[in-house]
Amino acid sequence: MSVPSAPAVCLLSGGMDSAVTLAEAKAAGFAPYALSFRYGQRHAHELEAASRVAHALGAVEHRVAALDFDKLADSALTGSEEVPKDRDEADIGAGVPPTYVPARNTVFLAVALGWAESLGATDLFLGVNAIDYSGYPDCRPEFLRAFEDLAAVATAAGVEGSRFRIHAPLVEMTKREIVLRAEELGVDLGLTHTCYDPREEDGRVLACGRCDACALRLKGFREAERADPIPYATSAEPSR
Repeated sequence: MSVPSAPAVCLLSGGMDSAVTLAEAKAAGFAPYALSFRYGQRHAHELEAASRVAHALGAVEHRVAALDFDKLADSALTGSEEVPKDRDEADIGAGVPPTYVPARNTVFLAVALGWAESLGATDLFLGVNAIDYSGYPDCRPEFLRAFEDLAAVATAAGVEGSRFRIHAPLVEMTKREIVLRAEELGVDLGLTHTCYDPREEDGRVLACGRCDACALRLKGFREAERADPIPYATSAEPSR
């Protein structure tokens, strides 16, 4: 008789990293419950991508929670600032970029923690990456360890002895390694959406190819010697 898989809550943005992280949760033997957020971001394309990924990878359930970050926090991702374009790699890794949404991962993980406790789950998966670092303070191992300590004292399950674990299987991987890991896990990266400032043309969503997220994604595909399956607005990929 087979033993039921343990539940795990996986944050799913619709991007490449979160898609591979969801696949890693499945590969580790968990029953993944995917959680996305409508937080006032510029467009709904990433949520559409999250839905595609959750379905393709067999999430047990996919929920979208609504938050009003756009009313509370200034960020280029919520429309109050311009999305930076055409920055070189040194600039992308220097300082906190305008696309940082204040305390976003803290809030997202807190909501995920509440759902996990309701499910009887003690494992949460997050697709953060600290190697191709884009300046986000809440993508570092220090943040993840601190949140585990918080979960131990912030929940009934934690106080009663359960230990919540924040899994970040990609945190020490380069974008090149993530592209290749997606291939190993059978993740269709053509379903994902990464661009901060896409546009629609002839019924297609086109990535800009110029924002920080596109730059890091394209760098990963280039170094992995793979073609990125998503369409870009420019006729040729930027050379970086």
